[in-house]
Amino acid sequence: MASRTTFEELPPRVRAAIAFHTGRIHCADPVSSGLNSQLAVRLRCEAGDVHVKGLRSDHDRVWTQRREAEVNPFLKGISPELLWREEVDGWDVLGFDFVSGHHADYRPRSQDLSCVADLLTRLGEVELPSIELREAGQRLGNYVSDRSQLELFEGESLLHTDLNNENVLVQDGHAYLVDWAWATRGAPWLDAGYWVMWLLAAGKHTVEQAEGWARRIPSWEAATPMALDAFASANARMWREIGGAQPDAWTSRLVRASRDWSEYRQKLVEK
Repeated sequence: MASRTTFEELPPRVRAAIAFHTGRIHCADPVSSGLNSQLAVRLRCEAGDVHVKGLRSDHDRVWTQRREAEVNPFLKGISPELLWREEVDGWDVLGFDFVSGHHADYRPRSQDLSCVADLLTRLGEVELPSIELREAGQRLGNYVSDRSQLELFEGESLLHTDLNNENVLVQDGHAYLVDWAWATRGAPWLDAGYWVMWLLAAGKHTVEQAEGWARRIPSWEAATPMALDAFASANARMWREIGGAQPDAWTSRLVRASRDWSEYRQKLVEK
């Protein structure tokens, strides 16, 4: 988690560069989500509300700002529009169209689930952009039981890879994906697979129900049983390592969810 800087604490030149785009700023409201940003704020401005996120230029993850700026033009209607980017006085700052929706509710019977399934369907129709992207195998390379399994995750689809419900905003029945720092190239079904784990982490979904929601996404059909088995197993290993001996409450949900899915897939193999 990055330490937070308030809007008022920004250097004057940074605030002036932002105001050049927004016009007069009436109010700056801190945003609690987006824990990887040193600056996360809703600006109520003369030109309309803007979501601003930023990192200091010497931060070891400042590259994520560039990644988000590069991928955003390809995500019309899928992610809030990037309005501007400023690199000034030691800061890299992005300004996005503000979406006033709520974080998606992943619990069973939530009306948001259909919105998210539609969102992932629309994402699956986006052509892979010619920009630098991480490869899906990079995320899971240390957690597969056999390196040859990484071929199962390869593909030419644009992926988000972090389906945390706080990265999904729902406004008027339309879902948006935010925080594209980990945009990835890989197999088309992988985001649906990541969604399965987050549905399980939300509680009260059975694995069958979670996979049922993933099945509504056309790209899921491209996933072979072998690929799903390997993916679930690799994620279980990854989250077990992240959690360590005493995982916190937030991480424990993902440890349990990934373990439950992996065990379910293993039982299918054994039948």
